[in-house]
Amino acid sequence: MSGYEAIGSLFLVLFSSFFLCVSSKFSPIDTYLIDCGSSSNTLVGNRVFIADDSESNVLVTPQRVFLSANSSSLSSSTYGSNLYQTARLFNGVSHYTFPIEKPGPHWIRLHFFPFASDSYNLSSAKFSVSAQGFTLFKKLRIGNGSKIMEYSLNIGSNSLVLTFMPSANSFAFINALEVVSQPDKLLPEVAKAVGLHQNQRDLQKQALETVMRVNMGGQVVSPQNDTLWRSWVSDDPFFLHDNAKFYVSNMAVVDYSKGTSKEETAPRDVYGTATKLNSDGGDPSYANVTWHFDVDQGFEYLVRFHFCDLVNASAQSPSFNVYINSWFVSNYADITNHASDVFGAPYYMDIVVKVNDNSKLKVSLGRISPDDIYANGFLNGVEIMKISNSHQSLDVLDSFPTKNSKWKIVVIAGLAAGLFVAVVLGSVLFLFCRRRRRLGLVGHSKTEGGAVNGNGTFAGSEIVHRLPLLAIREATDNFSENLVIGVGGFGKVYKGVLRGNTKVAVKRGVSQSNQGLAEFRTEIEMLSQFRHRHLVSLIGYCDEQNEMIIIYEYMENGTLKDHLYGSDVPCLSWKQRLQICIGSARGLHYLHTGTAKAIIHRDVKSANILLDENFMAKVADFGLSKAGPGIDQTHVSTAVKGSFGYLDPEYLTMQQLTEKSDVYSFGVVMLEVLCGRPVIDPSLSREKVNLIDWAMKYQKRGQPGEIIDHRLGGQTKPESVAKFGELVEKCLAERGVLRPTMGDVLWNLEYVLQLQGADQTPNGNNGELYSSHVNELETTCILSTTEISSVSLGDLADVSMSKVFAQMVKEDMS
Repeated sequence: MSGYEAIGSLFLVLFSSFFLCVSSKFSPIDTYLIDCGSSSNTLVGNRVFIADDSESNVLVTPQRVFLSANSSSLSSSTYGSNLYQTARLFNGVSHYTFPIEKPGPHWIRLHFFPFASDSYNLSSAKFSVSAQGFTLFKKLRIGNGSKIMEYSLNIGSNSLVLTFMPSANSFAFINALEVVSQPDKLLPEVAKAVGLHQNQRDLQKQALETVMRVNMGGQVVSPQNDTLWRSWVSDDPFFLHDNAKFYVSNMAVVDYSKGTSKEETAPRDVYGTATKLNSDGGDPSYANVTWHFDVDQGFEYLVRFHFCDLVNASAQSPSFNVYINSWFVSNYADITNHASDVFGAPYYMDIVVKVNDNSKLKVSLGRISPDDIYANGFLNGVEIMKISNSHQSLDVLDSFPTKNSKWKIVVIAGLAAGLFVAVVLGSVLFLFCRRRRRLGLVGHSKTEGGAVNGNGTFAGSEIVHRLPLLAIREATDNFSENLVIGVGGFGKVYKGVLRGNTKVAVKRGVSQSNQGLAEFRTEIEMLSQFRHRHLVSLIGYCDEQNEMIIIYEYMENGTLKDHLYGSDVPCLSWKQRLQICIGSARGLHYLHTGTAKAIIHRDVKSANILLDENFMAKVADFGLSKAGPGIDQTHVSTAVKGSFGYLDPEYLTMQQLTEKSDVYSFGVVMLEVLCGRPVIDPSLSREKVNLIDWAMKYQKRGQPGEIIDHRLGGQTKPESVAKFGELVEKCLAERGVLRPTMGDVLWNLEYVLQLQGADQTPNGNNGELYSSHVNELETTCILSTTEISSVSLGDLADVSMSKVFAQMVKEDMS
């Protein structure tokens, strides 16, 4: 039989199988269902998987190897168990080539069951699979039990090539496979993004892998009950707090004519069940319901939420917020576009998010208002799909290429060549820069932030402005003592005014500084890499005449420490203190998660949290900051540095630094905020000298009222203070693994503020204070030189940098 006749026979069988799909409203144009290794057709539900035909040119493989399993090895209740009785084995690179009648998005489903036969044990197979230039997986061993791996590809040609490649000294196999057209616009071409540099993510040229398809409401939905033959697992194993939810079911009210979803979007069995936030009785301890899902870090994910109100038949519409990790996504009213009748109407929402810092993706529902004690949040289903990365791969091995040995060889060779070039260029640059200095041409030259070179200039990816010493002396009245606003280990900090009436803070190091040049370099390197609303912005630096000067944005209201104790400035209200903690936590959370490698601040304290004119908090002083552990590390071994009283005891004793060291220090700051006193106060009685020892004694007794700042009398709500104290206690755990992440701290602080209530803040700052809700978590970014050229510098971190430097250059260079 010729190849064309074989393909014709294949189409004939597949065409006949369409008529068996009587329950499906969608009839795919392209449908290839193959029972690999089988010599006869197999019926699964009402679909026919055709026999594997070695004579057709659909498959090109070095040799024909069919395997059969012992039928007793599979449970008869397993979906498609009759597909897993046989397998096709590949001893060499093999290709399936499927003609595509209608280009566009298609499902690819690969069925695996690694059974043992007389000649092979399929569980030892190690192989890779690719399609249309995308790596689906690489050097994978299929685990025990049956497994279906599902992918979505937008096929733009008239054929699909699926390639199996065994690893060295191994083989590949497949039990069954499906290539099926998707309904038009089932998956989005563009989706809203959170936590990324862009607001939207284009998905048209990406491959997707289904990581999880979950039916909320505790019920499994089998492929037979889904018009697109998708499998939905129960959400029961994924709850963070099981008591925070309860299940509801009402299939009869689902009405596809009312919402945005169709039956192909998700079946009635998904929209007819839901998990609801357990707020019955007004128990405030259940402020949200959260699910945790295992994912591969380093990838972006498309998350589809499914909603259908099954219980709120009254005129009052549901009201709740939706979150992914610590990012606010939307509220239910926006999802339904504020429709007046949402009862029984199915809706869905697509969001793209990147997972950098761990292997968990967290989905949560929460209250919009702290007064909404009977919150009616619910969720019917969630789909999570991994998005191919810049290497056109969905495999974790391609997410971190430095682990690949070949890549390491290339890197080493490149470094060797680059080192030689760098030495030559460095020598030339050194001579050139020395000559420039002698000619007095340094002026306002723009350099790029990053590592400090031997000549004191900076090179990297971010713009750092080098200011002339003359301009700084003029701005600070020649470093007048009357303008000193702070003193630290590095030196003094002066208030300054640049030409154009721009206020700045000028930190001037001294030659006898204990921190010295290393911290000067570190701080400029760190601050030049990122911009964030809750991190103090770098304006520039100066290293003329052996000076070590760093210029920051000016913070009108000084340090948090000054407002808690030791000065005569007005006392902060409890609401202000919570908002300041939330802002600081946001800044630290960004340091830990917003860059390719975590940044550990290492000197978190109330003196390093600054307040602007609206009392918005910004974390400052990055001289001791250090890059966090790599992907294959648990900690960074380093000499202990930091401030006495704030040091993580685990770091202090073992010299092992992690992000949890910052969490501990932040817990100390929170304790200062609660108590309104320093960490160490020798003027007090012996039992009160150490704030942590004294305060934790009462906290563990459940008596936070004994330690709260007496100036807050009448402002606080007991439940807010109690929750705040519990969070402090967790942050101050002796072992880092028992402490929450900074993202979890942020989440809980938001809840503490909700418990306190939405009443106005004293001291006349109501209208000026920024909102503390999670939905205003701003998008942060690391801007490259190219990106900076396309946006206004005035858009960065609320600092009008373009105005600052335009005026400086105009006046100083004239």
